[in-house]
Amino acid sequence: MLDGVRPDAIEAANCPSLNALRSRGASTMCARSVMPCITLPCHTSIFHSVPPTRHGITSNDWHPMARPLPGLVDLAGNFAMKTAFFYNWEPLRDLNRPGSLGFSFFRNTAYQLDGDDELAHEAARHIPADRPDFTFLYFGTVDSSGHVFGWMSKEYLAQLERVDSLLGSVLSALPADYTVIVQADHGGHARIHGEDIPEDMTVPWIAAGPGIKAGHEIASSVSLLDTAPTIARVLGLTPHAHWEGKAVEEIFA
Repeated sequence: MLDGVRPDAIEAANCPSLNALRSRGASTMCARSVMPCITLPCHTSIFHSVPPTRHGITSNDWHPMARPLPGLVDLAGNFAMKTAFFYNWEPLRDLNRPGSLGFSFFRNTAYQLDGDDELAHEAARHIPADRPDFTFLYFGTVDSSGHVFGWMSKEYLAQLERVDSLLGSVLSALPADYTVIVQADHGGHARIHGEDIPEDMTVPWIAAGPGIKAGHEIASSVSLLDTAPTIARVLGLTPHAHWEGKAVEEIFA
């Protein structure tokens, strides 16, 4: 997860890792976020494949769902799959129900310029050694730079370039049989996000790995709700009956 990364930022910055991933995989620069397009509602939708009108998380303050449903990690945990989280924004701990997550690495560093560095180092070390079935790696500093300096500012683009390099170090450490999905949760404008405008609502979505089409531009529409069903398909899991997204079948060779 590249929090707060706009698709046009990837074009404006020097992002060799992301561009190489697009070349060897399937991608769209026109995926859609959800409203309100802020971090915790977006991530709850990504992991539970329902919009905020269904899960009820409409701010960055978590509260229990009125009508709970399992998320991706909960589903994987039911089948004794190994799961891992690496993140530096604390509210993301509520994306999974207690008992479902196998490994967690957290450091409260999302508002530091070097705040993603340790996450990348730990993920590159842990994943090849432990080989989890599913790993969530969250980079939070590009979003923070947008809030401090402004989206598409030189500082924002410089931070994206730093994170692109970190992403490259993780990708190079992954075993060859891993499938990777890289996406953002929302974009931003000025120093904010959360509005129903293209700058906030349009996000990149990239998939690569065994069985994924190479150099493919996704023609069908893609939503945040489609990420969990797509990952479930890769893992051989049946999506929960109440999930509203669909696997992005077009990406599979």
